[in-house]
Amino acid sequence: MDLAKRRAAMDEAMAARGDWPERSPWLREAVAALPRDVFAPDRLWRWDGQQYTAADRHADAESWAAVLYAGPDEAAVTQVTGGLASSSISAPGVVVDMLDSLRLEPGQRVWDIGGGQGWNAALAAWRAGPGRVVSTEIDAGLADFARRRLADSGLEVEVLTGDATTTGPGGRRFDRVIATYAVERVPWTWVEACRPGGRIVYPWGRLGHVALTVADNGSSASGWVQGLAQFMADRTGPVPPTAGWAGYTAVRGSGPAVFERRIDRDLAPLEGDWNLRFALRVAVPDAMVTTGRDEDGINAWVHDGRSSWASFSAVGDGTTVLHQGGERRIGDALMTAWTVWEGLDRPEPYDFGITVTPDRQWVWLNDPGVDGPRWPIGDTAPAASR
Repeated sequence: MDLAKRRAAMDEAMAARGDWPERSPWLREAVAALPRDVFAPDRLWRWDGQQYTAADRHADAESWAAVLYAGPDEAAVTQVTGGLASSSISAPGVVVDMLDSLRLEPGQRVWDIGGGQGWNAALAAWRAGPGRVVSTEIDAGLADFARRRLADSGLEVEVLTGDATTTGPGGRRFDRVIATYAVERVPWTWVEACRPGGRIVYPWGRLGHVALTVADNGSSASGWVQGLAQFMADRTGPVPPTAGWAGYTAVRGSGPAVFERRIDRDLAPLEGDWNLRFALRVAVPDAMVTTGRDEDGINAWVHDGRSSWASFSAVGDGTTVLHQGGERRIGDALMTAWTVWEGLDRPEPYDFGITVTPDRQWVWLNDPGVDGPRWPIGDTAPAASR
């Protein structure tokens, strides 16, 4: 196993794609000084199409390294609970993108939330300096692992065990807050822990990460979507709906469809247009969408993890048959959101932003300070203007 070669190959792959951010050249240096293998446990997990199987460093070092350095967009699963991935070392490209969004400067105080194995905290500490980073991890075993690896790397980082969703690190204030697990709504604890003018970077739900700036009076935080990524969900929040065919069939059941109609729309964009997929995620946040292709075109299966479902079956002439059932017509909600997105001139994810206050949160489009499209977070209402 030649880790030096794998590190170099990853560095070159990221350089070829332009992943190393020009405004944060320190990140490339930090990753070289603190490579991800230093913070990886001896057992990783890979998906074989049906289940997670172990890749053990001592039994098969090459397979272990291949999982860890699979590519810029590939996370390495480090923990499996009940057959599901419950912790990982995030994909290198995403880690770099989020730390670049943090706009971290030497000497700033950082609260790293969801510390995992400690790699993100290590990179932040490389930039911020000794004693400037506090990391919180809810899993005591992971927290102990991170403490040891950080100390072995000569980094002075305080690692706390606790639930950062509800409790801040002893009332301390930070210049920067960064989370590495996904939340749908930002805990107000995070805003309170960040000084006015400070930045909060976090993964928003199933898709995308956001950078908020805390208002001068501390009464709100607002900022833009920074990129697309998927992260582990908050362990203390509601269990996310199961994706894929298994999730759909569990909600669909065996009963007949309540509603059926033909749609004059080709679903091909659902397969690969991530601008559309993100817009649908904004407008119908609980909709889990799975696509598949046959000789007639793109088909889609949608569910909300509770009771509502929809199936879109391509006919072959550019139209689609929609069947749906459950508490609400989730298929119609998606079609409405798609039409609204087109009417808004097909905005990209980077055209959206989020504002957080103590009592409500919402997504906005293009400008947080004007009346325009707003989508409340925590509600399934379609896009509206106010």
